[in-house]
Amino acid sequence: MNEVQVGTDIPVLELPPISRYTLALYAGASGDLNPIHIDSDHARNAGMPDVFAHGMLSMAYLSRMLTNWQPQSRLRRLGARFVAITHLHDVVTCSGCVVELVVENGETLARCDIRVTNANGEMTLVGEAMVAI
Repeated sequence: MNEVQVGTDIPVLELPPISRYTLALYAGASGDLNPIHIDSDHARNAGMPDVFAHGMLSMAYLSRMLTNWQPQSRLRRLGARFVAITHLHDVVTCSGCVVELVVENGETLARCDIRVTNANGEMTLVGEAMVAI
């Protein structure tokens, strides 16, 4: 593996289109059974065109991207904010970049800007991770 430095890109994670099946599986696995994510009628009654992805599903994808890059044991902090809805059939891509190296408690950490975007380039989740290197 190459040395991690400022400007190092985290390998991109592109997911298949968000499907009803994916949403149902995530709902069951997470215990988040909010019907707005799995029941089209409920979503439409709430003013949405259809069901949409759980925000934490995108957060899980970001976590997968990070742990594909570095072992989970190196992840020190992870935070993000939701900035747009991930719609049914969206293709989402997770990406990130090392923006700073810092030393905390004798450990070198890479501060990474991370994001989830849809196929239109719209960011749906933005955040930051601290990873020991």
